[in-house]
Amino acid sequence: MILISEDVWGPAFAELEKTHRIVQDPDLWQNPEALKTQLATATALVVRNRTQVTAEILAAAPNLKVIARAGVGLDNIDLKAANDLGIVVVAGLGANAVSVGELTVGLALSLLRNIPNSAADTKAGNWNRAAGRELSGLTWSLLGCGATGLATARLLAGFNINFLGFDPFVKSDDARLVGLNIRMTTLEEALSAADLVSIHMPATPETTNLLNSARIATMKPGALLVNVGRGEVVNETDLITALKSGQIAAAALDVRESEPPKTGELETLTNVILTPHIAGITKESQAKITGILAENLALVLSDQPASHAVAQHKVPLR
Repeated sequence: MILISEDVWGPAFAELEKTHRIVQDPDLWQNPEALKTQLATATALVVRNRTQVTAEILAAAPNLKVIARAGVGLDNIDLKAANDLGIVVVAGLGANAVSVGELTVGLALSLLRNIPNSAADTKAGNWNRAAGRELSGLTWSLLGCGATGLATARLLAGFNINFLGFDPFVKSDDARLVGLNIRMTTLEEALSAADLVSIHMPATPETTNLLNSARIATMKPGALLVNVGRGEVVNETDLITALKSGQIAAAALDVRESEPPKTGELETLTNVILTPHIAGITKESQAKITGILAENLALVLSDQPASHAVAQHKVPLR
């Protein structure tokens, strides 16, 4: 039995259902005990980012062969526990990179031209033609130069942007950087030199609270921040202070420290755009991802090697 514990579906799963029993419960992630009960007979588990696939959860799944993650981050899955139990973890890594990149660009433009506030003000009957800023010619730092960071740079190729990149796993001579005009540098320079910083990092012990008050203080006064990586990378309390002081002129957050977040001070600030973790969710990306997952579920459940198995990794910052 293939168990889907979140809102994951697509034509590829409908096709897979012709040959495999699939049980879908989009709210199951909220009830760990019910999840354990269902996993007792499951051979495969499909999740997004809400299901916490812990060692305890995996211990309740004696027949589990494969976990399929619909998305990029793997921080909700205990990869070591899965590996120790011989459970294959598959994900459509990179399949939603263009979607994430497009939202990153859209959020950046929205901040620079103050689109949400201007639209609301105009709908209220006003006609305030305040000057915005051009994207062309800015220095943009990419924190994380994996699939989504590089997709963002590709989409911005025509904007005459000076790109800086920080990623401990990407060297300056990496073939993926060819033609992208990204100069790899230190975290310190990436923060201090940028007019705009976008975050494309996973949540790990090394990246959690990476942007705290001390590092935010080193950023160029009036810089912009876009986070499409993980909310834990940014200390929200410190960000609020910086937004109120003007150290950071404006921020766009697609991800939060906890999701869904409780309404707080961030929601009251006019220089913040908040979206509900939708960067990677488009019709096109979901079709690609569910296709990859369905194919890999069929492979593993027929005792064949997965084509999109993932490995555990750490992100050293020093």
